Amino acid sequence: MAFVFGIVFFALLIGISIALHELGHLATAKMFGMKVTRYFIGFGPRIFSFRRGETEYGLKAIPAGGFCEITGMTALDEVAPQDQPRAFYRQATWKRVVVLSAGSITHFIVGFVVLYGMAATMGLPNLKDTPLVSEVAQCVPADPRAQCAAGDPAPARDAGFRQGDQIVAVAGTGTPTWRDVLDRTRERSGPTEFKVLRDDQEVTLTVDVARVAREFERQDGSRYTREVGAIGIVGTPIFHYSALGALGGATSFTGTMFANTWEGLMNFPEKIPAVVKAIGGAPRDLDTPVSVVGASIIGGDAAEQGLWELFWLMLAGLNFFIGVFNLLPLLPLDGGHIAVNLYERVRNWVRKLRGKPAGAPVNYLRLLPLTYFVIFVGGAITLLTVTADIVNPIRLGQ
Repeated sequence: MAFVFGIVFFALLIGISIALHELGHLATAKMFGMKVTRYFIGFGPRIFSFRRGETEYGLKAIPAGGFCEITGMTALDEVAPQDQPRAFYRQATWKRVVVLSAGSITHFIVGFVVLYGMAATMGLPNLKDTPLVSEVAQCVPADPRAQCAAGDPAPARDAGFRQGDQIVAVAGTGTPTWRDVLDRTRERSGPTEFKVLRDDQEVTLTVDVARVAREFERQDGSRYTREVGAIGIVGTPIFHYSALGALGGATSFTGTMFANTWEGLMNFPEKIPAVVKAIGGAPRDLDTPVSVVGASIIGGDAAEQGLWELFWLMLAGLNFFIGVFNLLPLLPLDGGHIAVNLYERVRNWVRKLRGKPAGAPVNYLRLLPLTYFVIFVGGAITLLTVTADIVNPIRLGQ
């Protein structure tokens, strides 16, 4: 039941995000006095609707998006004479850009609110694997499952490590991640120089690295034991904040997610072959693109296994992805319409400098072939990812 609840809950939250996206267009258009005739969530047959003022609000049967219909989106649209002053294309360029970008901005706000809620309650994951010390152990026991005993070494404690130290180098080698710290430490034995950042100052600590036996797992699942270096420190997988500090934490984390989202978009095309192979039965790579269906299934797994940090992080990440993707300068995306409006503004500015009148509005009919191509490619990718998520979904813990 927890799995089904997670799927339904995640899908519902995605639907709310889409509704808020269209609400962003609706609110800004009305704020600027534009005429909005329809605001619907979903596509296909109408389930219900009601009219308030000049706008019809409603829900349709296919929960795959939504739309906000603004009068006169282009100069090619037929607009009644009395509505001409309120037509979208008759408004100042900056107003049109605000309305077009409002949907993506709403997604960014939703993502930030989710991250703030996480930061103020459960904390935010250390995505960059920053080598920050969260705990200094009292000793390094020979058996990691045993308690400290007399005579057990305490290298980190004796060297003066403190909670909050960020390790920047081990034995002269930079350690940008916690994994680097572990790898460099395990290679060492005896007195070793550790450089840490403490209160924005670099401090050098000499640590007598102990050698202890530890158990490891091979890729095939078999286990083996080998001797490694250890000093007795614990990393920081989760950053915790106060209610006020969560603002800064969420802001910083938002920047990280924007960077990851953009990197993911740039690498998106090269991941499509893996989706095709997954449909044919190949093992599903965790890094392959997923549809809303796949994201909801992962959300169901996260809820069932109590991984609520992952659940909310996925929701925030999906909102950032949709927001950034929708701003790409391609029709019929909002970013494509923004690009057309900005092109008209720059073109008319250049014409004015040359003493010429403003040019005619861009003829969207000439852009239809490119628009249809983007729709075709987008539809094909959606079909591929949905198919893969149905026949070979990504499952947590399997």
